[in-house]
Amino acid sequence: MFRLKLTDMIQSYKQQAPLTETYDTIIIGSGMGGLATAAILSKEGQKVLVLERHYTAGGFTHVFKRKGYEWDVGIHYIGEVQRPNSLLKKLFDYVTDGSLEWADMGTVYDRIVIGDQHFDLVKGVKNFKQQLITYFPEEAQAINSYVDLVFKAVKTSKNYYLNKLIPPFLAPLAGPFLTRPFHRFSDRTTDEVLRSLTSNETLIKVLSGQYGDYGLPPKQSSFSMHASVVRHYLDGGYFPVGGSSQIAKKVAPVIAAAGGKILVNAAVDKVIVKKNKAVGVQMKDGQALYARNIVSNAGIMTTYQQLLPPALLKKHRLASQLKQVKRSVAHANLYIGLEGSPEALQLPKTNYWIYPAEGDHDTCVKRYLEDLSQPFPVVYISFPSAKDPDWSNRYPGKSTIDIITLVPYERFEAWSDTPWMKRGADYEAFKEALSQRLLTALYKQLPQLAGKVQYYELSTPLTTRHFVNYQEGEIYGLDHSPTRFRQTFLKPRTPIKNFYLTGQDIVTAGVGGALFSGVLSAAAITGSHVLKKI
Repeated sequence: MFRLKLTDMIQSYKQQAPLTETYDTIIIGSGMGGLATAAILSKEGQKVLVLERHYTAGGFTHVFKRKGYEWDVGIHYIGEVQRPNSLLKKLFDYVTDGSLEWADMGTVYDRIVIGDQHFDLVKGVKNFKQQLITYFPEEAQAINSYVDLVFKAVKTSKNYYLNKLIPPFLAPLAGPFLTRPFHRFSDRTTDEVLRSLTSNETLIKVLSGQYGDYGLPPKQSSFSMHASVVRHYLDGGYFPVGGSSQIAKKVAPVIAAAGGKILVNAAVDKVIVKKNKAVGVQMKDGQALYARNIVSNAGIMTTYQQLLPPALLKKHRLASQLKQVKRSVAHANLYIGLEGSPEALQLPKTNYWIYPAEGDHDTCVKRYLEDLSQPFPVVYISFPSAKDPDWSNRYPGKSTIDIITLVPYERFEAWSDTPWMKRGADYEAFKEALSQRLLTALYKQLPQLAGKVQYYELSTPLTTRHFVNYQEGEIYGLDHSPTRFRQTFLKPRTPIKNFYLTGQDIVTAGVGGALFSGVLSAAAITGSHVLKKI
């Protein structure tokens, strides 16, 4: 089975004869959560069919190519994949049979730039603290206390997430016991916790300088989400060798080994439910496919609002559940292609987080959303071609950069009914203005790149909506406010028999959260202690 070509394992739905095979589980969406769920179920002996509406598999882990360049759309760095006994490393090894390789980004994984100052986040807990203390020598106690709180908060998360597997009849009894320690941290905002440790505004801005990794500024975000991201990178940042498309390529053989497959260009219209039991899916072309279990990795908003019959939403009060959560932020991503190798252009591996000199993060966001001509509240710059040691083997003499910033979906709503790549001159003009502002931010940090850019292309929230089917172009599914972590319905099981959820909405944002969602979903489906096996 492992001698099959990748094209045999990831095929186009449009090229298939009518599918007559039966499957144990059908999974809607091939993002990290869907792939992880499929791989784990495959190792449990299930035959799994993964259906992807896009022309390539991987969700936010896929790449796209244009004008002789290649860009990773969602993965910019991953933590904890080299630390001994790391759960995340074991999970990646499990779903890829240990075939995925990772490249170390080096000592400095993130650089926080505030105005004309910069502050490096350094790999290793001791080094991390020492480096921050060199910037803020009078805040040593606050910095040490902060790192201690990060570890304490993360430690409480294990039982919180395992609580999502408890059968409904046990949840009222066991749930509070398992989740109470976690909620002591998740109920507080990041800003509340930081201000309990220090009144130094610059230190607060630096410590919360990775908020773009989960989308909410400090006064709105849950400290548990913040602590999870900080801990995730304390041992450094890593990048998949060969680019993020390697993830789907390495997971596909695991699914194929059990007789399953991944189909692209395979858009699902709705889930087929009979007598409150999910039995299959109906494709956009009308074909019906059946399985014992149906899993949605499409995000809870899209799943409930688009894939389920309206009568079921009313019966189980699912619409009222959705009112308890909000969509995460939307973004624009400028994909840049440059003439010259990463070495020749002196591209760093370190990510840059760039912020205005004046105002705290929340003030900067509010000011910008009220007037988009104001300074960007955050500009994130990633250098994937410098991070990937295999890049120059594939694209000699070329380099790529990604630049991301916050943009409100509402600003693009006027073009929401226009087709991709044909949205009109006004849309293109607005994109060009944003692109030039982002290029200016890049040249300020790396002036040697001026004149080296050969190609650039801006994706907007409408691009995300088109390809990922998040209706308002949200990048992280649901937002990560304290309220989100109080919602007990964000779990694999749904009120519909044999219908399950997976993906970042039932855990947290990012590849790591989506990967772990596969463990929870597979365990809920099989009743097996898959985490123990991993």
